[in-house]
Amino acid sequence: MAVSAPTSPALLELRDLAREVAAEAGRLVLDHRPGALRFSTKSSDVDVVTEMDQAAQARILTALAQARPDDAVLGEEEGGRSGRTGITWVVDPIDGTTNYLYRLPFYAVSVAAVEGDPSVWGAWRPLAGAVVAPALGLAWGAARGHGAVRWSEHATERLQASACRDLPRALVGTGFSYDAQRRVAQASALAQVIGSIRDIRRLGSAALDLCLLAEGSLDGFFESCLNPWDLAAGWLIAVEAGARVGGPEASGPDSTLAWGCAPGLDPEFPALVLGAYRSSGII
Repeated sequence: MAVSAPTSPALLELRDLAREVAAEAGRLVLDHRPGALRFSTKSSDVDVVTEMDQAAQARILTALAQARPDDAVLGEEEGGRSGRTGITWVVDPIDGTTNYLYRLPFYAVSVAAVEGDPSVWGAWRPLAGAVVAPALGLAWGAARGHGAVRWSEHATERLQASACRDLPRALVGTGFSYDAQRRVAQASALAQVIGSIRDIRRLGSAALDLCLLAEGSLDGFFESCLNPWDLAAGWLIAVEAGARVGGPEASGPDSTLAWGCAPGLDPEFPALVLGAYRSSGII
């Protein structure tokens, strides 16, 4: 049976629900962090998952089950579910877990509603989403066709990507894999990029990097080894703010590369990044 696309008002409702459940999880991880935080490792000895990642995802799944019981959920941690509406919620309970572990404030809860199959790169697109940074007191959100906004305690601001058009003046965010061998290849690619831009920032959260791209605090972004939950909400927020977001192919970002930039840096910036990643053997 074909599933009809959500209407325009419904997309805003999805965005607001994403913000609501992400903010609830954000309050949990900020206010109820234990003094001695328990954690384990995942893909490598330095890729950690904490008890609060798991608690936050459980809180999000419970809230989504109450509000949207027929939707599917894909989370970074275990506990997702299938659905029958054609909408999947893609959830990262703490993007930037290492920062959270070290009490650095650059972490976020990312929640997005997508259409298509998020387990297959190129087969899905975000519909609505929100990124909440509880330690910073900020949140960002977007719904397809409705632009992107940033919420703070005192204001709601509509976002617009940077007006930068000069690559040597571009401030660019990036990140690295938890796998040591892949980090070496990424460092090789970075060495080929850094001489052509203003400087690099490495905050430790792809979701936040994409939101900073959306608001013009960064002019560009690139990273590999990302998962759908790392970028689903941030991707939409950046695009709705006017930024360009892509990957190694026309189908968009994938696990080998996600890049984003101010519209005035396209196609020069993606060409620079793609060339560096190809020569470093990443793609």
